[in-house]
Amino acid sequence: MSSSDPRPLIASDISKEQAPTDGVTPGGVQSVDRAITVLEVLARTGGSTVTEVAAELGVHKSTASRLLGALEVRGLVHHPSDGSPYQLGFGILRLAHAIPGRLSVVAEAHDEVRGLARTHSETVNLAVLREGHAVNVDQEMGPSSVATHDWIGSLTPLHATASGKVLLAGLPSDERVRILRAQGMPALTARTITSRKQLERQLIDVAAQGYATVCEEFEIGLNSVAVPVRDHLGTVIASISVSGPAFRFTEEKMADLVEDLKEAGERVSKRMGYVPVDKPE
Repeated sequence: MSSSDPRPLIASDISKEQAPTDGVTPGGVQSVDRAITVLEVLARTGGSTVTEVAAELGVHKSTASRLLGALEVRGLVHHPSDGSPYQLGFGILRLAHAIPGRLSVVAEAHDEVRGLARTHSETVNLAVLREGHAVNVDQEMGPSSVATHDWIGSLTPLHATASGKVLLAGLPSDERVRILRAQGMPALTARTITSRKQLERQLIDVAAQGYATVCEEFEIGLNSVAVPVRDHLGTVIASISVSGPAFRFTEEKMADLVEDLKEAGERVSKRMGYVPVDKPE
C-alpha cells in the first residue's frame, strides 16, 4: 500500500508489512500474544514491574514497557501513581462482565465428566451446593459401572459424601457452621462422621490437599473421591467426583486417580475463568 493510498491502515495491512521474512510468526499476532501474556502474568502475580514482565516474556524492558503502556491506555492495566508494580485495570471488568452469566458449569464440565468415566470405568458426577445439600447436576457412567441409579437431581448430604466435603471445605467457616446446624450430621452408616470437630479437622485437610475421599460413609459398599471446581473469583462452585463399589473402587485405586481428577477439575475451573495465584514461598 503506497503512502498516497486513501484507504485507512487496517490490522491485516500491518500484519503483512510487519511479517518476518522467515514466516514463523506475523508481527501483529506476536504482539497480540505478548499482550495477552502480560495480562495473564499480572492476573497470576497480582502485580509486576516492567523488569519482571520483560523477564516473563523474554523480551527487552523497552518492549515490555510499550506493551504495558498500550494496555494502560485501554484501561486493561493500571500503574499506581506511587510507582507500585503494574496491576490489572478495571477495564478487565468491562470485558468480563458479560461472560459469567453465559458460562454454565454443566456445559463446561461435561466433556471432562464423560472423559473421566471412560478412562476410569466408574460413575462420575458433577455436583453443586443447593439449600444445604450437594445436588448432582450431571452424571456419566463408565463401562464397568454396576450401579444403575440416576443421581442427577438427587440431594445428597454434605457431611457424608466426597462432593459434599469438597463443597463444605470451600465455604467460609460461619456459613459452614450454619449449614451443618440446620441440616445436622446424621449417621447414615457405621462409618459416617457425626462429630463436628472431627469433620472440621478433615475439612482442613480437604482444603489443603485439594480433594476429599469417602469410604462407605454415605452408603455401605460405595466409595468416592472428589475435587473442587472454582469460578473466576476463586470460589468453589461445584465438585467433580468419581465413585464406585468398595470391592473394586478401593482406597488404593482412588489414590491412583486423584491427580487425573484434580487436573480435570483445574481444566474446568480455567474454563470458568479461574486463574491460580502463585503462593509466596
